[in-house]
Amino acid sequence: MNPLHIALDTVPGISSARLELLERLGLRTVGDLFFHFPRTYEDLNDVRAIAALTADGIQTVQGEVVEIEGRSLSDGRTVVSVVLSDDGKNCLEGVWFNQSFAAKRFRYGQRLSFSGKPKWYRDHWQMNNPRVQVLDGASTGGTPVPPTGGTPVPPTGGTPVPPTGGTPVPPTGGTPVPPNTAPIPAPGVVPIYPLTEDLRPEHLRALLRKTLDLHASRLADVLPVGLRQLHDWPTCDQALRDVHFPLTVTAATRGRRRFVYEEFLILQLALALRRREVREEGRAPVLATSPAIDARIRRLFPFRLTGDQDRAVADVCRDLAGEKPMQRLLQADVGAGKTAVAVYALLVTVANKHQAALMAPTEVLARQHARTLDRYLAHSRVRRLLLTGALTPAERRDALAALAAGEIDLVVGTQALVQQDVRFARLGLVVIDEQHKFGVHQRARFRRLGADPHYLVMTATPIPRTVALTVFGDLDVSIIRQLPPGRQTVRTRWEPAGQRERVYTLLREALKQGRQGYIVCPLVEESASLDVKAATQTHAELHDGPFRDFRVGLLHGRQDEDIKAAVMESFRKHELDLLVCTSVIEVGVDVPNATLLVIEHAERFGLSQLHQLRGRVSRGAVAGQCYLFADPPGEEGRQRLRAFLRTSDGFALAEEDMKLRGVGELFGARQHGLGELRVGDLLADGDLLRQARKDAFALVVSDPKLRRPEHVLLRAAVLERYGKTMDLAEIG
Repeated sequence: MNPLHIALDTVPGISSARLELLERLGLRTVGDLFFHFPRTYEDLNDVRAIAALTADGIQTVQGEVVEIEGRSLSDGRTVVSVVLSDDGKNCLEGVWFNQSFAAKRFRYGQRLSFSGKPKWYRDHWQMNNPRVQVLDGASTGGTPVPPTGGTPVPPTGGTPVPPTGGTPVPPTGGTPVPPNTAPIPAPGVVPIYPLTEDLRPEHLRALLRKTLDLHASRLADVLPVGLRQLHDWPTCDQALRDVHFPLTVTAATRGRRRFVYEEFLILQLALALRRREVREEGRAPVLATSPAIDARIRRLFPFRLTGDQDRAVADVCRDLAGEKPMQRLLQADVGAGKTAVAVYALLVTVANKHQAALMAPTEVLARQHARTLDRYLAHSRVRRLLLTGALTPAERRDALAALAAGEIDLVVGTQALVQQDVRFARLGLVVIDEQHKFGVHQRARFRRLGADPHYLVMTATPIPRTVALTVFGDLDVSIIRQLPPGRQTVRTRWEPAGQRERVYTLLREALKQGRQGYIVCPLVEESASLDVKAATQTHAELHDGPFRDFRVGLLHGRQDEDIKAAVMESFRKHELDLLVCTSVIEVGVDVPNATLLVIEHAERFGLSQLHQLRGRVSRGAVAGQCYLFADPPGEEGRQRLRAFLRTSDGFALAEEDMKLRGVGELFGARQHGLGELRVGDLLADGDLLRQARKDAFALVVSDPKLRRPEHVLLRAAVLERYGKTMDLAEIG
């Protein structure tokens, strides 16, 4: 049995009470315990003479107890003071507040080490609550001194001399402990673990020590010897001991990085194998682009493509012309024109007598794509179909029959496109919009619907590079940053709540001039636990109050698809002036006349989401206006809003969002079949991710199904973690 899977309740010597505490931390197996890594370390190896202390970082001193004192302060607190001296002249005072029992731990003449952050207090060095280590087996005499009044006086009449200028002076080269003291080993490195109430660190460390001694040597090392030697990684056994019981912080860091690399390597191998399975094993139709096809398609666009769009089109055409299925991510900033590139790819497919499918995450977005195609293809003979859940059974039956018979060239739809009764006659290309809204394994479902098609997946949500290497790590990437000529920058203001009436006045004036606007609320309905504006109540207040002279609509995610579609159509036709809504408009909504945006409780939205919302009012030639009402409770929220005001670059905002909120908030990894990273951090460990990706893809080139003996354990680890979620049937 794999030792990592052994249940902790079978490990001898763990009480039921201790098991319950471990359970609170999610620790149920030996593997859970082994990979419950410290969140940081205290390095107590910086041992100095008291005379060489500085007020920067944790340091350790070793000396003899020369004073012990306990007293009560005027505010009712108690304080215990223990003074060490290492040379009979210089002294350091350890101080404990409200721990009167602490005095009983010490003896005069006892040899101790104190570790902590020193500070200069009056005329001597002091440490609050230092970490204590006893350096001799017994005290050199004396009994505990009862608390007395007075101030500790350094022995031999010497007084500590403050550093020049009243501030600590750093030592030159780190002055060693004076030679008149016997050499004593340094206290070492202390790991600091995430804990729960009543679980003491020494108990956790004792359990780790015992469990490591029992099982660590039996662990199979997933990393092949060649990769271990290439990167100088320790074995699995040694790395675990270095993480939990390190001699140095360097050893602890190296041990952790070894496991981060292993975790990233397994993920990147899964992506590389999945990519190979689709690209190398699949045979997609060759869809060539001739000059005549190119000219015919470009004539349909009422604008010239930007340089970035042209480069993306070239990437797509090169992929479509090959036999291997295209696997490409088209990543664009808000308003940069990814849809035009997708339309180009769809029409190349139709020109080559194959069917094309465009899948969107919502019916609202699917309908919008269908309208865009209708506008571009109004005078073409391309046979089109909108397939959503809103069709009646009879309409759906007729539509599917036409699709299966090859009477439809281009279909737009939602996830209805991947249901089992959908059949294509000759599917050539699948375009998936807003890919991050779908699970990573959904693309493979189209393989049931026809021969291996080409795939173009796209998003207008800029993605940090390290996230793209995981969520979309099996794809080639094209990026569109360049905005179309004439696109105006949105003016963004963070308004105090007291300015609401002034903002409403500005909105009313703009609406009178024929403009339209959105008011975005974070909730659909009021919450008893949150003091947050909700869309339904805000709609009622504005409809009957400040905007009673205007046509005010309501749109949110709980409405039926038909209602949502009807509301958006009314807004698009300017039958509504103001739309009170939730973030349901975040993706894809395109109404060029809507140039006004108010975001209520903007602190409740992430940067990427705010960027998407702001993108709704930068769709035309008139500059948009965005007003934020926000009262962030902490500095992180204020940082986020300041970053949003500072730039309109979606890629820069995505990186900032990841730094502030972490990866999980940006793209739910579990939704993509990736699970949660156990030890790796995409932000802090980007170098290891890139190295692991390079090694994984090279390894799959040399051993496409990981069948060599030295790769058997790696293969098993990949299948165990990602076999089902990434459809890795070919290597299973």
